[in-house]
Amino acid sequence: MADATEPDSIDEALARLDAALSRLDAMVVRRIETAAQPDDRDTELALMDEDRARLAAALDAASARLAEVSATTGEVGHRLDRAIETVQDVLGRA
Repeated sequence: MADATEPDSIDEALARLDAALSRLDAMVVRRIETAAQPDDRDTELALMDEDRARLAAALDAASARLAEVSATTGEVGHRLDRAIETVQDVLGRA
C-alpha cells in the first residue's frame, strides 16, 4: 500500500514544484519589465526639483524687489518728513 501512494505523492510534489517554478518565472519576468520601464517617481522628483529651482529663483527675485521697495520707502519717508518740516516752518513764520 505504501508503494501505491508513493508515486502519487511524488507526482503531487512535482506538480507543486512545477507550479512554484511557473510563479517564480512570472515574477522574474514582471520584475525585469518593471525595471526596464522608467520610474514615475524619478520623473516626479525631476519635476519637483525643477519647480523648486524655479520657485527659489522667484523667491530670490521677490526678496531683492522687497529690499528695493523698502529702501525706496525709507527714502520717501525721509523726504516727506523734510517736506512736512518745511511746510510747518513756512506756516510758523506766517
